Amino acid sequence: MYLITLDSETDFDGWRKAARAFALHHVAPADVVWHVQGQTKDPGPGLSEAPSLPPIETESTFTVPANFIELARIAILHRDDERFALLYRLLWRLKADHDLLATMSDPDVAQATTMAGAVQRDAQRMRDLVRFREIGREQKAHYAAWFEPEHHIVAFAAPFFARRFADMPWSILTPDVCAHWDGHAISFTPGISRTERPPPGRLEETWRRHFQPDRLTTTEAPVKRQRNLEDASILGPLLADAERWTGGRIVQRPEAPMTRKTAADDLEALREEAAHCRACHLYKDATQTVFGEGPKNANIMLVGEQPGDKEDLAGHPFVGPAGQMLDRALEEAGVDRKKVYVTNAVKHFKFVPRGKVRLHQKPNTPEIRACRQWYEREVSAIQPDLIVAMGATAAQSVFGKITPIGKNRGRLIDLPDGRKALVTVHPSYLLRLPDPEAKVLEYQRFVEDLKIAAGLQRKSARAA
Repeated sequence: MYLITLDSETDFDGWRKAARAFALHHVAPADVVWHVQGQTKDPGPGLSEAPSLPPIETESTFTVPANFIELARIAILHRDDERFALLYRLLWRLKADHDLLATMSDPDVAQATTMAGAVQRDAQRMRDLVRFREIGREQKAHYAAWFEPEHHIVAFAAPFFARRFADMPWSILTPDVCAHWDGHAISFTPGISRTERPPPGRLEETWRRHFQPDRLTTTEAPVKRQRNLEDASILGPLLADAERWTGGRIVQRPEAPMTRKTAADDLEALREEAAHCRACHLYKDATQTVFGEGPKNANIMLVGEQPGDKEDLAGHPFVGPAGQMLDRALEEAGVDRKKVYVTNAVKHFKFVPRGKVRLHQKPNTPEIRACRQWYEREVSAIQPDLIVAMGATAAQSVFGKITPIGKNRGRLIDLPDGRKALVTVHPSYLLRLPDPEAKVLEYQRFVEDLKIAAGLQRKSARAA
């Protein structure tokens, strides 16, 4: 029996090195006990640290699928004490069955995938719920927040806050570990006991007691912590694979997986699923997924390009200047906005930072394709009679190919599924026109396009 003591709860490199050595020496999973340094739990009597394994006599080696490595990187952040043993058991079995991860009915595969999903949801919860409070004023201001993670996700989530709040020094205090940003580097200090959790209004006092500037180290994280932080930047792509294994959703219970049909029939379930989408890289910098909104029985679906800065922060589509322009045009065209479903071809905000300003960037074809599954499943859930594609990105998503606006604008087009499509400009295009006269003319053309949708809406109302 071998006892392996890892350096920390998130020591992926230590686990990987030991697991590889044991697998090459044909040490069965039942003969390995995994323990974390400083852990109060007794690993059991009669166990001692694993002696150095003899060198491999041959140059034998083995490979595992790349998505297993990414799965392990995320699942190891789970708080379940058995995660190390579970992952080694999977590694051991992958030696004989390279396609094991495709079998979601397998209990080990399902459990590891569920763990990875729980970690991702916890990280998203942290991104959604952390609210900073200002401590000090002006040049000496610092921002602090309290958060209690379910899993070991602080180092995983910290780079998001460094990108999103790059221009302000902040601290996120948690029971596990505290993360700090000084404008240049992320550093970590020990966590705060839950018994010391700051009540409302006492956060500043807690921060000053533990993390006054003259006591806070703002250098790079120690090597071990820094390594974990670097790992965090490449954890996201696993969910793309995991979602494919489960039909697009990380299941909560292996015995009752959610099917694709169930999710498509329930907009709320679909919205929740999309909140954890990692199909492309845009989620890394965006604040959140901005999903579509509107009644499920809407007979008109409006499809825009992507959320803008205001939408990214609010979590709702078309609430910024372009949304106000759209609302005004819909009203003039006679379209009842409350009866229309509004969404975007791409659900995450793509931008380039310029100081404190985030400049909109046009999504490219791979990003549009990666997000098209959500558009298709929204159509399946809503079952609209007419889909209005506003802008080139929306048209590309609706038709599945690059579709010029000028040649196709202002007329109903038959889609393969029997629905009708209408192509027009995006309202943000009207906002960018520098010539006031051209802006008025183009706005009127936009309203005329929407009148086609209004006619269909009135016809459907009479039929009902």
